[in-house]
Amino acid sequence: MRAMDVMVRDVVTASPNEDVDQVIELLAKHDASTLPVVDAEGNVVGMIGDLDLMRRPEIGTEKHHPWWMEAMTPASTLAEEFAKSHGRRVGEVMSTHLISATEDTSLGEIATLLEKHRIKRVPILRNGKLVGMVSRSNLIQALASSHGQAHHGAESDRDIRSVLLSRIGEQDWTDFGSRNIIVTDGVVHLWGLVGSDEERKALTALAEGVPGVVGVSDEMIPAY
Repeated sequence: MRAMDVMVRDVVTASPNEDVDQVIELLAKHDASTLPVVDAEGNVVGMIGDLDLMRRPEIGTEKHHPWWMEAMTPASTLAEEFAKSHGRRVGEVMSTHLISATEDTSLGEIATLLEKHRIKRVPILRNGKLVGMVSRSNLIQALASSHGQAHHGAESDRDIRSVLLSRIGEQDWTDFGSRNIIVTDGVVHLWGLVGSDEERKALTALAEGVPGVVGVSDEMIPAY
C-alpha cells in the first residue's frame, strides 16, 4: 500500500500571515497536533503544531536561560526561541524544516519517516502542492483494515476509494471526507467520528453503492 491509499485528502491548513491565536483555535477544534502551512500559491512552506506553541508567555512556559548559558547559546538559537515564544503570525512561529512524501511513497517509507523524525504526521505533496496527509493513526487503520487479507486488487481499490471520496464530496449532509476511508480487496473501511447514527447509515449506503465494493466495514463512531 502507498500514501495515496490511506491519506486524508481534506486537510485543515494555516497560512503564514494568519494570527497564531486562530491556529490555536483550529488545533483545538479539530483535535490536531500539527497543521501544514500553505502560501497564497498553494505551496507548503512549513508546519505548525503543539511543539511550536509550547513555550508561550501567555501560559508562563517561555524559556529563561541562566546568563552563563545564554552567553554560550548561538544568537540564531536565541532569536528562534524568542520568535516561537512571542511571534503573533504563523510565519514567525512555524517550523520550516519540512518532512514530506509523495502519493507513491510506500507505507513502509512513511513509517520510517514518522519514526526517524519523531513526528505524528507527514504532508503528502504533488509538485510542492498539498494533496493529503498521513498520520500514525492512518497507518494503524491500514493495519487493522488489511488484517488477514491478501491485497490482490490495489488498482481497483484505489479506483473505489477515489469514486467514493468524490461522491462524499458532493453531499452537503456530511463532511466525512475529512475523516478516513481505506479500501482493501473491495472492502470499504470507514473510520472516524460522524455526527449522528443517520449519517452513519447514509455513509454505509453510499459506500455500498460504489461499483466494485464487495463489503463495508463500519468503524465509525457517532457523536451522540
